[in-house]
Amino acid sequence: MQSGISASQELHTAFQKLVSDESQRGLIITIEKEALVPSTTLPSNSSSFDGDLPLLTPHLQPKTALYIILRRYPSNTPAPFIAVTYVPDAAPVRQKMLFASTRLTLVRELGIERFRETIFATREDELSAEGFKKHDKHNELAAPLTEEEVSLGEVKRKEAEEGRGAGERKSHVSSGVSMPVTEEALGALKGLSSGEGDENNLVQLQINIATETMELASVTSTPISALPKTISNSAPRYSFYRFTHEHAGQTQSPILFIYTCPSGSKIKERMLYAASSRSAVQVAEAEAGIKVEKRVEAGSPEDVDEESILGDLHPKVEVKKAFERPRRPGRK
Repeated sequence: MQSGISASQELHTAFQKLVSDESQRGLIITIEKEALVPSTTLPSNSSSFDGDLPLLTPHLQPKTALYIILRRYPSNTPAPFIAVTYVPDAAPVRQKMLFASTRLTLVRELGIERFRETIFATREDELSAEGFKKHDKHNELAAPLTEEEVSLGEVKRKEAEEGRGAGERKSHVSSGVSMPVTEEALGALKGLSSGEGDENNLVQLQINIATETMELASVTSTPISALPKTISNSAPRYSFYRFTHEHAGQTQSPILFIYTCPSGSKIKERMLYAASSRSAVQVAEAEAGIKVEKRVEAGSPEDVDEESILGDLHPKVEVKKAFERPRRPGRK
């Protein structure tokens, strides 16, 4: 998944200066206003790569993700630089997702041929001289991989590590994002599960981007024909809908999970909602007792209609006719 963020002209200029000026050891980069921008230039105070690594210490904060470009190899080699994505464990969820999904964009826009390798780090000691020795030793034992394979493996490793932690009232997601859920939202889901207040059959949840919390957006009584107008068409939503209908002479009331993400949604919204959709289902099932019969994903609420939902719930079974051997000529 790519974030849609691109390198600013300021970054291109700063990187070209780094390429041509050997007195610079590296460049620190961050994301501002949906663009990659240079933050700090690192001068070369030592004749060796290891000797300049202490320059990173003042910039490595426990809750702030950043990119670091370092000149590690001789300038006359084809790829003298390495690109480090530093995402500490305590960084905000949306920041982790944003930096992880933009790391390939960074090296591609600056020229992937200039980078010997990319590194994903979560701790300060990984960027020390000893940390790089361990990294090099590990690479010597590993089989050669493409740039995309290395990047994908590192992101998956980090996501798996984050998914192992558990906190009070937090749901787990295979993509690595844990999302706290408010009591109000949980109460609405429990009501939908138990059938209390049958008139309310649609619970919409939203993510508060600032607090990184899943909260209640609305609880309504909505016929299926009104879903496109009731579900927000301006922001992503997780909707849990009890669809009461007749099928094969019986009344059925399955609960559907409908994830919608309009095209006009902000980049950070799209990323966070996509990464946390499984979390919404898991918390509904584990903590509210909801059994989700069918998951529906759509770009716009207008794409959610009764015909398609019925088709998903009750797919038509094609009856194949038995093969009939053709009659021999002359026989009746």
